[in-house]
Amino acid sequence: MTPNLPLTANYHAILQQQLPLIDLRAPQEFSRGALCGSINLPLMTDTERAAVGTCYKQQGQQAAITLGHQLVQGQVKAARVQAWAEFAKAHPNGMLYCARGGLRSQIAQLWLADAGVIYPRVQGGFKALRQAAINVIAQAAKQPLLLLAGPTGSGKTRLLKQLQAVDLEALANHRGSAFGRKLAAQPSQISFENALAARLLQVQSDKPPFLLLEDESLLIGQRNIPHTLYQAMQHSPLLLLDEPLTARIEVILQDYIIGLHMEAVAAEGEQGFAVFSTMLRQGMARIAKRLGGALYTELSAMLERALTAQQHSGDIQLHRLWIARLLSDYYDPMYQYQLQKRGLPVLMQGNATELMQWWQQQNAQA
Repeated sequence: MTPNLPLTANYHAILQQQLPLIDLRAPQEFSRGALCGSINLPLMTDTERAAVGTCYKQQGQQAAITLGHQLVQGQVKAARVQAWAEFAKAHPNGMLYCARGGLRSQIAQLWLADAGVIYPRVQGGFKALRQAAINVIAQAAKQPLLLLAGPTGSGKTRLLKQLQAVDLEALANHRGSAFGRKLAAQPSQISFENALAARLLQVQSDKPPFLLLEDESLLIGQRNIPHTLYQAMQHSPLLLLDEPLTARIEVILQDYIIGLHMEAVAAEGEQGFAVFSTMLRQGMARIAKRLGGALYTELSAMLERALTAQQHSGDIQLHRLWIARLLSDYYDPMYQYQLQKRGLPVLMQGNATELMQWWQQQNAQA
């Protein structure tokens, strides 16, 4: 391999800027975890990689390299090089990598160069980037943290978007509650952590007085907050967001009824309402034991009446009734109990406008 082709080890810049990346690993490797901004344009398919791996174990490296070149040649090779070249042309600030920065990325970089395209390669590949992401999260756990807390529906996610903050639910593609599942699948745990590291670097670049995150449980859907960060969160002070019940009902109505229904119809067409209805029923079923038999039966009946009215006339008014009951009889008492049990210090309590003003003052003084 020629030593003159560009090589980079600026892992933090790659993560923070979410640079466009060609991931040369096989599809199975990519599916287990990837980086923001990456696209899987593999040097070898899963089947080809398995054959080369077997050859390596039985006959050694040179035989495996020879087999790899036999499997990826002619029109197959030309098509893959063309795909890489097109990506490189569309993303001149990007780069390529394989699992460990070894043969696959070196071969692809050389083939691209032979085609007249000089494209940087990530030293150490995905493994090095992954380790950099893990280190970023570990370092973030040592910084002063501040958690945005508040009862269900208070609009924490909306406020986080206006502040210089880390929205863990957005990164995990889940709203965090029993009703929080979205239509699109959650990222893999590795991809979630990589995206989290990228966001941490972005937020910390302006050196805020605190690293601001939403107060979350360990699990966000099926993704868990990395252990070191979660442990640090358990001892961090709070910002408490207070909004009236009427406003909170409208937030939930917008996100979990209007918004989710629109997403389901856009994705599923005529089956959209059925998908939307099933997701709400499943959300209620997830907390059935905690609700207790009588309350679960009552809330389920209220939900069914609301869905029937919505389906027949488009009227969503009845959804407000079961949402209000669920908040007052389940979510609010649970929130108050957990808040008192943890006993964390509260730096500021107020509505969204008041918390925004407080945060701006803290940043101005930093």
